[in-house]
Amino acid sequence: MNSRITVVGVAASAIGAAVLLTGCGATTTEAGPPASSTAAAVTPSAPAPATLTPSIIGQAEKHHTAVLARALTGTTLDEKQWIVLNQATGEPVERAAHINRIAELTQWPPAEVETALNALLTKGLLATTPHGRLEPTTAGKAVVDKVRTESGAIVAAAYGAIPAEDLATTARVLATITTRMAEELTHG
Repeated sequence: MNSRITVVGVAASAIGAAVLLTGCGATTTEAGPPASSTAAAVTPSAPAPATLTPSIIGQAEKHHTAVLARALTGTTLDEKQWIVLNQATGEPVERAAHINRIAELTQWPPAEVETALNALLTKGLLATTPHGRLEPTTAGKAVVDKVRTESGAIVAAAYGAIPAEDLATTARVLATITTRMAEELTHG
């Protein structure tokens, strides 16, 4: 089961990264219908789509975002603050490196990432170590645990219905799409 959860996490990260890039210039038609109207399009009785499209990726991302929004309820965090906090939960990290990494992963301007980071420091969810690195506080770790638990249960149930080899294929496909789109974005 742990390997399936790892694959699920990789696929979710790839979906999030891919959609963040495709959503940068997508029109309403390309992005698909709003999340509230997509339920009929993704019900088990609906026929399987013929191929992967930006609309399908967008619908998946909108649903992932709705799950995250539900889990963030009551935390005072927005999506940017969540990502900055969640990605700081390993070893203490150097501030500029953390800002640059998040900006690269999300395609957000570094100044917006820094604003989210400063809000987390002000809220006492991140702290600066004596060596000048960032790490989550006890309160920050508690928020991360709460959000991961609440969103993880929903995500695990959804992804658990997919064979591990299909999730692995999806992760590879979305990672490739994300890489190629990132390369194109660097060309101007």
